[in-house]
Amino acid sequence: MPFIDVKTSAQLNSDKIEQIKSELGRAISLIPGKSENWLMVNIADNCSLYFKGADSKNTAFVNVSVFGETSKANCENLTAEICKILENSAAIPSDRVYVKFEFSDLWGYNGFMF
Repeated sequence: MPFIDVKTSAQLNSDKIEQIKSELGRAISLIPGKSENWLMVNIADNCSLYFKGADSKNTAFVNVSVFGETSKANCENLTAEICKILENSAAIPSDRVYVKFEFSDLWGYNGFMF
């Protein structure tokens, strides 16, 4: 049950948002045992994001929350894929993207804890 939260300064139309959501759905499988079947995605565009003191270029912050744990190598692979997705779909250069990972065994769903 992963959650990917994308905040970007880029302005995205509904087709671009759908494309990013679909590509993230495929990319999450780079973490073993994870799939789009349990993935929740939030994409917030047109955010006021400043990087290196400026907001003159498209920027993104992506938070990936995962139930359980995974290896640093899996996180590196997913980071590379997220950067590629955002560059191709939203013209956000990889050097303007931060990806943060959070892991927890305490996730609730449907009124109970996993």
